[in-house]
Amino acid sequence: MNRTIARTCVLLLLLLVALAACKPASETATATVPQDVSQSPGARISEPRAEKRPFVMTEHGQTRTDEYYWLRDDTRSDPEVLAYLEAENRYFEQEMAHTTPLRETLLQEMTGRLDPDDSSVPYEQSGYWYYHRYEPEKDYAVYARRKDSMDSAEEILLDGNQRSRGHSFYELRDIEVSDDHRFVAIAEDTMGRRINTISILDTQTGDYLPEKIENADDSLAWSADGRYLFYLDKNPQTLLGYRVMRHEVGSDPADDTLVYEETDNTFYTELFRSRSKDFIMLVHTNTDTSEVKVLNTREPLGDFRYILPREKGHEYHVDHANGVFYIRTNWNAENFRVMSVALEDAPDKSKWKELIPNRSDSMVNDLQAFDRWLVIEERNEGLRKVRIMAHDGSVDRYIDADEEAYSMWIDENVNTNTDVIRYSYSSLITPDQFWEINPVTGESRLLKADRVLGGYDSSRFRTERIMVAARDGVNVPVTIAYRDDTRLDGTAPALIYAYGSYGYSTDPWFRSSVVSLMDRGFVYVLAHVRGGQEMGRQWYENGRLMNKINTFTDFIDVTAALQRDGVIDPARTFAMGRSAGGLLMGAIVNMAPGLYRGVVAEVPFVDVITTMLDESIPLTTGEFREWGNPKEKAAYDYMLSYSPYDQVSEQDYPNLMVTTGLHDSQVQYFEPAKWVARLRDRRTDDNRLVMLTNMDAGHGGAPGRYSRFEETAGVYAFMVDLAGIEN
Repeated sequence: MNRTIARTCVLLLLLLVALAACKPASETATATVPQDVSQSPGARISEPRAEKRPFVMTEHGQTRTDEYYWLRDDTRSDPEVLAYLEAENRYFEQEMAHTTPLRETLLQEMTGRLDPDDSSVPYEQSGYWYYHRYEPEKDYAVYARRKDSMDSAEEILLDGNQRSRGHSFYELRDIEVSDDHRFVAIAEDTMGRRINTISILDTQTGDYLPEKIENADDSLAWSADGRYLFYLDKNPQTLLGYRVMRHEVGSDPADDTLVYEETDNTFYTELFRSRSKDFIMLVHTNTDTSEVKVLNTREPLGDFRYILPREKGHEYHVDHANGVFYIRTNWNAENFRVMSVALEDAPDKSKWKELIPNRSDSMVNDLQAFDRWLVIEERNEGLRKVRIMAHDGSVDRYIDADEEAYSMWIDENVNTNTDVIRYSYSSLITPDQFWEINPVTGESRLLKADRVLGGYDSSRFRTERIMVAARDGVNVPVTIAYRDDTRLDGTAPALIYAYGSYGYSTDPWFRSSVVSLMDRGFVYVLAHVRGGQEMGRQWYENGRLMNKINTFTDFIDVTAALQRDGVIDPARTFAMGRSAGGLLMGAIVNMAPGLYRGVVAEVPFVDVITTMLDESIPLTTGEFREWGNPKEKAAYDYMLSYSPYDQVSEQDYPNLMVTTGLHDSQVQYFEPAKWVARLRDRRTDDNRLVMLTNMDAGHGGAPGRYSRFEETAGVYAFMVDLAGIEN
């Protein structure tokens, strides 16, 4: 979709969160839907009301009744279900129609900040320079390369704009080039459920090979000779990539060889090439356990070998350089430490050599190994920092930053035999910067700073980090950003955002769309609640399983403190979260609805018990160590106590905007649909309650560079309008 169409359509199809489902074909019901406004020009439609059809579920002797279970249709073809979702979309359009000029203004602002000719920083690989770039008003990137230098003629490998033609949804999920630079393997999703088709381009002829590999994950890895492509076949029910397949170039995919099959459906599987190019890495992970196997890329018909077989509670990550494996591990190290070992000794932990010990004040977040260097990404006091160490001990330095709140991370470094290391920097008010550093001298060189058009001036904005005491006395980090003429005296509207699950930290990096809020006087707030890892591993442990409620109360306590201390306007406070962050939104509107003028829940995981009891739903089993297994009574009772769908009650709720995607493979569309239906039935207020389903997309919403801002413009218009700001 180009920018012109985006501006005229302004369809707001937003983002989703959770896990998936299955409904027996015999279970059908009729939706009570409003009159189609398109059939009666000028007539208003009433809010949709889904018919109640009680579905009784019993577990641990307790009975729950789900009156909207019938909205679950795994085929996504039931005409009654689709009619209900379309009715909600029409109602959304009616209730938000008065914001159309505002949405158009916001969309123009957001897309107007994009650099129309943006491109990535090129990287060199065996004589070729690879990069991707955008063309003005085009949604998808063009992937290209140049031989010998960037002054050479451009060779286009893939144009996403051409590949997307004829598809209502398109996303390039992975692109991998063989070592001889002849073959390019690509994984593409044209539905939004992250089920990919793999194609292979022969750059010598410019044509794609006749074979296509269907039902694949987006994990790809070439053998060193470029003869074999390794990939993951997906389980059609759970959508887990679970079978490692070996494809010989030029052959029928039906003849592909099964190399390995993961039989434990509580583990996710990933496949990729080591940065040294020496190994194909096969990684199995669940929430707190991991396992790595490796295959020599020069022996593609060989067997994968263990680094270390899985041990419950042991998490480790491996990189390889100069014949040595470097391991980030939590073995006897809560905040992780770094070890090294040779492949033949790897399964014996007693032979692992400690390079960086565990520290209570800092967590090892990531690492990249080089032939002469070890680069570590650490979390210290909630901030991501980069540390560079020489293997011979001659260098050990942190890269400096000037701002109080920022993010710094190790960037793409495709070669291990180098003395130039790339890293990136960003903050809530500083657009992304891409740097390279000489580890010997410590001299950094700016390779690229993202251009933000539309008159953005970072000097006119402020960002800072504060600490807020939660109800149990724990200090929660909070990052805020605002324009320099916004007064923090209790009169400014605010958007508070958080995620708080899986140990994923909400880092303060630049989002150009947020400028539109700050330009309208909003304070933008990141609440680094427990459940992430901003403050170390214990921060995560204290926000999952039987400690999950800390995530919700942290968010509520941050909100209350900012209001009480006169930082933000209590009457114009908004909250937003997506996916597991949508669960957070569902919990806070049940627990403390009066704190918020409006809440946006994008692709929210809200039906915790029903989803986690159904192992047929994609990705459910891999989540047991995050939320708990409700087949265990203690876990069931605890999860039930906060499950947003189960805890909807007869009370006033804030204004609510809910988004989902029909093809979401992570949080099935029926979770937010059922939640909205129950809210409509039980709430005692007359506030705005709208839901928008993207009928063409999945968990991530619209993937296009420009079209994704249509969704964001709709979300922001919802809040700006309720804040009483006219434009």
